[in-house]
Amino acid sequence: MARLLVTDEMWEVVEPLLPKWTPSPKGGQPRVPDRICLTGILFVLKSGIPWEDFPQEMGCTGMTLWNRLDEWREAGVFEALHHTLLDLLRGEDVIDFSRVIVDSSSVRAVHGGKKLALTR
Repeated sequence: MARLLVTDEMWEVVEPLLPKWTPSPKGGQPRVPDRICLTGILFVLKSGIPWEDFPQEMGCTGMTLWNRLDEWREAGVFEALHHTLLDLLRGEDVIDFSRVIVDSSSVRAVHGGKKLALTR
């Protein structure tokens, strides 16, 4: 049997971070459950298939996944999840800080920045 992409343990961590959804008073189509969407998003990211090729047999469409991903991104779910997972890993003492690399980026100084003195 295939390994679950969203285990019960993982769902317990992710579910509290997701924004609560309130149905529209106008009605509409029922919302696809968040766990199905998270599974679909992970499937697309893991397999590398295009969003529009996501198999509808898995419970939703690729467009639904894309919209939910964007909704969660705007709500800051992934940043909160990143911090939560780091806290859990630190608590379990499973992060090997001996292999940490600090990276920096350079910002271009437009027109060379302020001129303090004449250069030769």
